[in-house]
Amino acid sequence: MSKIDQQLFSSHEHALEKEFELCPKCGCELSIKNSKHGGFIGCNNYPTCDYTRPLVQHESIETQVIEGSQCPECGHELAVKSGRFGIFIGCTQYPECKHIEKQDQEVGGEEIPCPICTKGHIEHRTNRFGKSFYACSGYPKCKFLVNYPPVHETCPDCGFGILVERKGAAGARLECPKKQCKYKRAL
Repeated sequence: MSKIDQQLFSSHEHALEKEFELCPKCGCELSIKNSKHGGFIGCNNYPTCDYTRPLVQHESIETQVIEGSQCPECGHELAVKSGRFGIFIGCTQYPECKHIEKQDQEVGGEEIPCPICTKGHIEHRTNRFGKSFYACSGYPKCKFLVNYPPVHETCPDCGFGILVERKGAAGARLECPKKQCKYKRAL
């Protein structure tokens, strides 16, 4: 253990750093910096020079217009676009028209009414981290949500309007989403 070369652990030498790469704005050296969003390449002359660029260049998808499509809100064409949540279909007249096509991921092929407000229906959604969940379409008035796919069946124990389908080591089962109710049934 005493023969460990401490130079291997120095923080100013990095395998991805390029020797003598210069800033295109001021001519100073560039180095790898870290932030809460990850690594990036920045100018050593910061705060005088604010040049930065991503450490890894991602391929960005260019907007591709879908021929023969029509926006239901403004009538212009729709296009395949890339955003922070991935690829989606939206209107080509973006700042003026904010129409986005929803994914066709209906819950079990039928519309399940919300068991709390009974005005909306349960729809599939994805959070900003890519995790799926099922929530009431009446949000923000109704904040009902479940993490597992709902089934349009009333709980025989407590009478709650839906059951959820959970998959585990023992196999798939239906159970009540209310914490107080302990109803479970194998599929």
